Amino acid sequence: MANLIKVNGIEPRIHSSVWVAENATITGDVEVGENSSIWFQVVIRGDVNKIRIGKDCNIQDGAVVHGTIGRGDTILKDRVSVGHRAIIHGCQIESDVLIGMGAIILDDIVIPSHTIIAAGALVTSGAKLESGFIYAGTPAKKLKPIDDYMAQMYIKRTAEAYVKYKTWYSNPK
Repeated sequence: MANLIKVNGIEPRIHSSVWVAENATITGDVEVGENSSIWFQVVIRGDVNKIRIGKDCNIQDGAVVHGTIGRGDTILKDRVSVGHRAIIHGCQIESDVLIGMGAIILDDIVIPSHTIIAAGALVTSGAKLESGFIYAGTPAKKLKPIDDYMAQMYIKRTAEAYVKYKTWYSNPK
C-alpha cells in the first residue's frame, strides 16, 4: 500500500481506478483522477498548496510534485505524462503534455496543451510558452514545432501506454 498521509486534516483523494506504487508517498490536499498512475518512489506533497492531477495522467518513477506556500496550486489536467525524476513545482500543465525525464518546471508557469518539455529542460518562473512546440535546454527555449507524428508518437502514445502499464500491476497474472 502506498504511503498516503493526512496533513492538516486533509487526506489525499485517489480515484479507485488509479494505480499507486507501494513506495510512492502522497500527502495532504491531493486529488488524482481516473485511470492515472503514480509510479515507484514518486512524492506528491499537497501540504502547502492543492495538487490536482487529472485523468489518464502518469507520474513516473522518482518524480516530485509540490508547490510553494502562498503561491498557486499545482494543476495537471488530463493525459499529462511526467517523466522519470522530473520536478513539477507550483505550476499548471494543460491537457496532452509530455514532460521529459529529469525536467524541472518551476512555480507560476503554464505549460499549454500539445507541448513537449524535453528531458533535462528547466522551465523557469516567468517563462511564456506557446502550444505546439518542443522546449529544451536550461533555461528552456523553443526548439521546434511538434508535427502530427510527434504528437501521436510521444504525447498521445505515452499517455495511452501508461494506462495500459498500470493494468500489469493492478491485475497481475
